[in-house]
Order: sequence, then structure tokens, then C-alpha cells
Amino acid sequence: MSKSLQAIRGMNDILPEQTPLWRHFEGTVSRLLDNYGYRQIRMPIVEFTDLFKRSIGEVTDIVEKEMYTFADRNGDSLTLRPEGTAACVRAVLEHGITGGGQVQKLWYIGPMFRHERPQKGRYRQFHQIGVEVFNLDGPDIDAELIVMTWRLWGMLGIRNAVKLELNSLGTSEARARYREALVEFLSARLDQLDEDSQRRLKTNPLRVLDTKHPETQAVLVDAPKLADYLDEESRVHFEGLKARLDAAGIPYVINPKLVRGLDYYSKTVFEWVTDQLGAQGTVCAGGRYDGLVEQMGGKPTAGVGFAMGIERLVLLLETLEQIPEEISRQVDVYLCAFGEAAELAGLTLAEQVRDRLPNLRLQVNAGAGSFKSQFKKADKSGALYALILGDEELGQKIIGVKPLRGQGEQQNIAWDALSEHLASCVVQG
Repeated sequence: MSKSLQAIRGMNDILPEQTPLWRHFEGTVSRLLDNYGYRQIRMPIVEFTDLFKRSIGEVTDIVEKEMYTFADRNGDSLTLRPEGTAACVRAVLEHGITGGGQVQKLWYIGPMFRHERPQKGRYRQFHQIGVEVFNLDGPDIDAELIVMTWRLWGMLGIRNAVKLELNSLGTSEARARYREALVEFLSARLDQLDEDSQRRLKTNPLRVLDTKHPETQAVLVDAPKLADYLDEESRVHFEGLKARLDAAGIPYVINPKLVRGLDYYSKTVFEWVTDQLGAQGTVCAGGRYDGLVEQMGGKPTAGVGFAMGIERLVLLLETLEQIPEEISRQVDVYLCAFGEAAELAGLTLAEQVRDRLPNLRLQVNAGAGSFKSQFKKADKSGALYALILGDEELGQKIIGVKPLRGQGEQQNIAWDALSEHLASCVVQG
């Protein structure tokens, strides 16, 4: 017997019952970004592998272990994008839209791919909304990104379930001095580190700060602090960011171990975390990457951005039961027509209503059926009202409007008054 077809492990179908909440989330974010003056950009899912090696860093977990990389028919090494920033930088460089100091405030949405062990909130194909800003180097734009996400959490009703963690990584020179001090400290305590941290000490020492291993965490308590090695420029920048967040009334925690998993970050780094999703607590993260554009062949260009995980944020909305009523109800009105003449009239009438009430979710019964079967489908649809059109109504040019959720008695409404009646009694999305 042949093996049944199924999705690849860690790459999930998003079924019709789930997509309304996804669309609600995506629509809320896109409207917010539009209102803040950000423009959408769309990049390919596949890029040359070298792009990610140059930007993310060859000794990061993503490049070493997690990328989906393959050779195409020309022998070129290609990779399904594991994150969006590198591809966005490649796009703005290729098309020259940041040249001459042009400010670009961009956002994108789409799937990313990493070969990780699938678990709740962590998948091999996952979806992100990312924001990138180029040619603005002050703490004001860093603050805008954080303020914008804070507003989003309020719009979604999850503000009390997330916490902002901040840190500054300083300039590359400051990080080099700190890296040297950290390596010296940890090398003297090598036998107390877990195996993974011992490996990272040789390849990417700052990532040791990310460890979840209890014994290594105990060693890090007395380790040198990055804040003590910050250059004056980074210190002033970080103080400017904190002052703006204080003015906006946004609470935050300084996390000196927050370094992010990508090599290109500098100065500001931040994460929004929650304790509602178990181990996968980061729902949005980002920071500044002022050296990345130059590293990828462009002129020195300031850059800052963030990415948020759609799966985790949708899961958080479900966990907190922050699902608007209209999301669970996909149909406002269901039209039942009995007989061929009524079906023809119902089709015309439905289109007239849609012309006048474009936001009304009106579903017309398809496949005929008895009075009982059509009513059963109307009720199952979740509609607030059923419209009833049979021979009797047809002769009088009226239509029955029957409440399905206990909103009163059935009324007969003239065809030319139907749109006005529905507008007054249906809460439209």
C-alpha cells in the first residue's frame, strides 16, 4: 500500500477555521504600519546561500545547522530564506533605493524556513512580519519601532501579557573589547561550561550568554558585563532610547544577557517576551544593524528593524481568548431560497444588497434543498439572520428576515427596504 500524502514535519496547513484569526492579525498589523508611514516590499523566498552566510554569520546556529540549502540545476547553491532582513538589504542595494541617504521605512510578510526540532510555537516553516528602516541612525526611530509594537499589543488586547527586554551591544569595536574580556573569563572556567557553550566560546562567544544550561548560567553571574564596555556613542544612544520609552510610558527591563542570535546586530537590541507560551516566549525581536549594508557591499547605511512571529502571536491571542466576535462569525446573513423562481430573484436581490452594503457578509444557499436542510445550513454558518424567499414572498415582493440568535421575531421586509433594514440590525465588520 502506498504511503498516504501528508505535509512535511514542521510545515503546517492553516485550515479555514484558523485563517480568520490570521487575517485579523495580519490586517491589524498592516493597517498600523500604513498609518505610521511604512511601505510594503516583497522579496523572493529563495536567495543565493552566500547572502545569508555573509549577513547572518557562518558560525551562527542558523547557518551551521538550520538552513534549507540545495543546489539548483545550474549548480548554484540556493537557500530558503531563514529570516527577512538579509533579503530586504539585498533588495534595497540591488535597486538602489537607499542611495543618497534616502530614508526607507519598509515592511514585509511571508514564510521563513529553518530546520529545527518542531514544537509548540516553533516550526520549520513559520511566518513573520518584518519591519526595516534605513538611513536613520538616532534613538528616535528605535523608539518609534518599539512604541509602534506597544500600540499593536494594545489593539490586540495582549499588552498585559508581554514584557519588553532591552540591551545595547555597542559598536563593533566595543563588542570586540568585551568579547576579549568574556573569552578570558570563560576560558578560565572552561570545565564548568556545558558542551555547547564550550563550542560557542571558540566560534561565537557572545552566544554563550544565551545559554539555558543552569550550571553555565551560574558561571555567567560573575562574568564581565557588556554595559561596562560600551563606547560613549552607544551609551548616549541607549540613554536617548530609554528616555523616549519613559516619556511614552512603556515599561521595560534591561537584560544584559540579551545579544540576539544574528551577527549583524549593533547598539540597540530588544525582545518582546511572554510567559504564556512555555519555552517559546519571544514573540517579537529586533535591533539596530548599522554595519550590515556596508558588510554586504553597500555604502555605510544605518539600519534598524524587527520581526514578529505570526504563529506565536496567533497562539497568544487564542491562549488569552482575545478573539473578536466577528472573527468567530464569518457570515452575517444567510439567504434561503425555495424554488427556481425564488433562487433567480434571490441572486439578484443578494447582489443589490452587496452593492449597497459592501461590508455585509451575505451567503446565498447553493445546492437547493428543503426548508429544513437550508435552515440547518443557515444556523451552522453562524449567521445572525436568515433571509427567507419562497413563492409567497416572491408574489408580494417581500422577504422574511428571521433572527437566528434570539434577537426577536421574524419580520417581512419589502425588497427595496431590505438593505436599509439589514444595515440597522446587523453589526458589520
